Amino acid sequence: MRNDDYWGQKEPWQRLTIKPIANPAARVAALLSGGFDLIDNVPSADAPRLKADANVAVYAGLSNLVMLLNIDHGSETSSPFVTDKAGKPLAENPLRKLAVRRALSKAINREAIVSRTMEGGAEVASQMVSDLTFGASPRLKPEGYDPDGAKQLLAEAGYPDGFGVTIHGPNNRYPNDAQICQAIAQMLSRIGIQTKVETMPLNVFFTRAQNREFSLFLTGWGAAGTGESSVPLNAVLHSYTPDLGAGAANRGRYSNPQLDRLLETAMTTFDNTKRAALLAEANEVAMADVAIIPLHVPLYRWATRKGLTYVPRMDTMTLAMGVRAP
Repeated sequence: MRNDDYWGQKEPWQRLTIKPIANPAARVAALLSGGFDLIDNVPSADAPRLKADANVAVYAGLSNLVMLLNIDHGSETSSPFVTDKAGKPLAENPLRKLAVRRALSKAINREAIVSRTMEGGAEVASQMVSDLTFGASPRLKPEGYDPDGAKQLLAEAGYPDGFGVTIHGPNNRYPNDAQICQAIAQMLSRIGIQTKVETMPLNVFFTRAQNREFSLFLTGWGAAGTGESSVPLNAVLHSYTPDLGAGAANRGRYSNPQLDRLLETAMTTFDNTKRAALLAEANEVAMADVAIIPLHVPLYRWATRKGLTYVPRMDTMTLAMGVRAP
């Protein structure tokens, strides 16, 4: 129900109804049948069909969300889902070796994921945050696809024949999340890392991720709320320090004192130019150490019935105040 006492611009709608529909095909069908006026999270596979429909309008914009692979840094010995080629747990955790993490990153063809898996609905990522985010480093570039270099790094790390790993991820949280996991698994397998995939509903996935049950897992993080790098960096990559409210989502238990110092200094620096430089350096430190493996920044789509418009938001939120009738 519209609040007519609201101080700002009066909305053109007296009342609106929000109906959650988890199934993407059902959402699209509801829009096309006239049952809905607006849907969000339009599947990339349906975007061309909806754009061609004269009764529908599609609105799209890049999010500030970065899709990434989290890595188990904290298990000093065996990691939950890292094995030898026969499926037996390894005595050591290879993911703690920088050369192995660099190999994983080089093995991923990000351009192929963007063009095929995301059907063009994304941009390749270079760091923990979108390049448009305050505190992003302009010096960082996306990791190039280099399977031969990845194999060489594995050999240097003592794994010339690779090893086994399972990628975990949600299957109903991010655009094409399960398909992304499958694509990465195929790429890692090509460099000798025998890779399995297990995806699950988001409520199950995030509970298990928070309990540190995974070795290599897909998530997305953005700078929603503030629009600056300190939020995702502090949550995901600062050493897990509950007393400071830091590292709350550091599910891989990454820890780097240099990164911690940069973040703590940045978060108490009021000069915007100095804070941006500190955060950019923090992003550079994280990427030099392959603290996480950035993949891409997804495009989010909304679709409306003819006669309505929607203004895309970088935080991917769907708000009634963004709907307008021309």
